[in-house]
Amino acid sequence: MLDHLGIQCGDHAAASAFYDAVLAPLGRARIMDFGAHIGYGGTDGKPSFWISALETGGENRESHIAFTAANRAEVRAFFDAAVAAGAEVLHEPREWPEYHPNYYGAFVRDPDGNNVEAVCHFPE
Repeated sequence: MLDHLGIQCGDHAAASAFYDAVLAPLGRARIMDFGAHIGYGGTDGKPSFWISALETGGENRESHIAFTAANRAEVRAFFDAAVAAGAEVLHEPREWPEYHPNYYGAFVRDPDGNNVEAVCHFPE
């Protein structure tokens, strides 16, 4: 449904370091960098997730961002990278049967307080 999503970050340097680290295990990387605007994407070369410096409004409100993982190992690698980057752990990797069978996700807070998830919808 979405073509791309962008969020503003209070500490751009901390946010870019965080997303560089946690998106790598999911096969995504920084593919466009315009200083205050950084686009992340996969092998198709299209940035689908953007971060930028906080330019409008006041304090950020929490957003929930869920990134697709190809398998459960990627969810665990995302989680490990987030913890290594100093992220607050919201939920360690596990199945969430209340969402649907085989929903496997991990949730952390990014440097701006957003709830960031990696999720796989397939069994082990």
